[in-house]
Amino acid sequence: MKLCLKELNNIETSLKGIVKTPMYDIEKIKENTNKAPKWLHFGAGNIFRAYIGKMAQNLLNKGLEDTGIIVAESFDEEIIDKVYTPYDNLTMLVTLFKNGEFENEIIGSIVDSVKISSEKAKLMDIAIAPSLQMISFTITEKGYNLKAPNGEFFKVIQEDFENGPENAKHVMSILTSLLYARFKNGKTPISIVSMDNCAGNGDRIRAAVIEIANQWIAKNFVEGEFLDYISNDSVVAFPVSMIDKITPRPAEVIEKHLEELGFENMDIVVTERNSFTAPFVNAEAPQYFVVEDKFPNGKPQIELSEAGVYVTDRETVEKTERMKVTTCLNPLHTTLAVYGCLFNYKTIYETVNDSLLNKLIKNIGYNEALPVVENPGILDPKAFIDEVVNERFPNPFIPDQPERIATDTSQKVGIRFGETIKSYLNSKDLDVKTLKYIPMVYAGWFRYLMGLDDNGNERSISSDPMLEMLKESISGIEFGKPETYNGQLKEVLKNKMIFGVDLEEVGLSDLIEKYFVEMLAGKDAVKNTLKKYLAD
Repeated sequence: MKLCLKELNNIETSLKGIVKTPMYDIEKIKENTNKAPKWLHFGAGNIFRAYIGKMAQNLLNKGLEDTGIIVAESFDEEIIDKVYTPYDNLTMLVTLFKNGEFENEIIGSIVDSVKISSEKAKLMDIAIAPSLQMISFTITEKGYNLKAPNGEFFKVIQEDFENGPENAKHVMSILTSLLYARFKNGKTPISIVSMDNCAGNGDRIRAAVIEIANQWIAKNFVEGEFLDYISNDSVVAFPVSMIDKITPRPAEVIEKHLEELGFENMDIVVTERNSFTAPFVNAEAPQYFVVEDKFPNGKPQIELSEAGVYVTDRETVEKTERMKVTTCLNPLHTTLAVYGCLFNYKTIYETVNDSLLNKLIKNIGYNEALPVVENPGILDPKAFIDEVVNERFPNPFIPDQPERIATDTSQKVGIRFGETIKSYLNSKDLDVKTLKYIPMVYAGWFRYLMGLDDNGNERSISSDPMLEMLKESISGIEFGKPETYNGQLKEVLKNKMIFGVDLEEVGLSDLIEKYFVEMLAGKDAVKNTLKKYLAD
């Protein structure tokens, strides 16, 4: 069998009870979508297909919607060529349960895919449609940045400023050009919805769009009234949101599982831009999407999709996002990633089953971070950590890798740990100097940046936009020679852009340096340091 539209009836008959298939007429939904699109999405990656595509599928199955999603890709268009077009935009979603059960479902809600470089006219037609209710994004946190870590605009952004909306290349510039086209064609309302895992995601898109618009106004590419249009929240809204679903790279075990069911051409693809993709997506079952209720042109009834969706007020979204990102999941993930790499574990499952690392994340989550988290009301923070530690991370069928989670750590630690430190500094009852385990993550991260595992053998370091600067900060420090440390970390530990606070100023740098030096002692020094300080 092949994963394509003409095989759906055959799949439904021969794999009844094994593979769920769409309960609607995909061709009719595509026809409706082409006539009056409601939902355009940027970012054709795995979480989009596994979660957002599933949201829309549930609504279509229930008859609550009659249009699907159009996805656009700008960063890695090879994904469209390799795993969308050859499979008629269908995706096989394999949900992985801790008990070993796999749930197979063909997602048909993504009815069209667009390569931005060659299909800008098509994209423009979709963007100006009065029926369009929202443009959403899963482009990762980096996709919203206009500036490099040194504070200067990226070259592509500078070129976009100079070349205007018709020649936009960066995804934020492309979005701004689409909004300008919408402004010129009736000033119709729309919602711009980030579904990426970063704090204040809607605010970040809004700031980027306004920056680009101001540059184009100054250069007479667009009218000043365009700024009024995108600044009016009742017309162009930028809601904040929180998303949570672990969607790792496609796994070989799932490829084999699908082949055993009779599916052909289930090969995992690694693109030239190093995206790991496939005709299938493997993902965990737990999922949460909490979004601010700001949809001036209406929206699909996502809250009725039975997919862990909450449409609520901004304060609740912010509390939920803060709960997840600064306490209940992301800091624990980063901790396991750094130490998992040092110990050469292949999966997060292996890593969390290390008794020392399990104890470390519990100390960070329950003992250090939980006391400063405000309950958002819709999800209980302790129950959330319980699920993460006891159900989600220990799922042996989630083939997530420490290396993937360790990517771009310099862009994450300021939020994932820095916000907890700030809460301690602002508390009348808590002393920041009582923190013992968050500083241990920082020390482990710098030890990892040496590119040596706990045995002293060379190992790879995940990509990071500040990697060269960080490696420079530890130059001269040698494995097995603690005496080679003479304060090299002091300057970088003051960097508020990385950590969110000056760690020397708040009184944590000495402890970080102490841990780090002990981790230099030689073979098993990292493990021995953890044993020493996790003993009580």
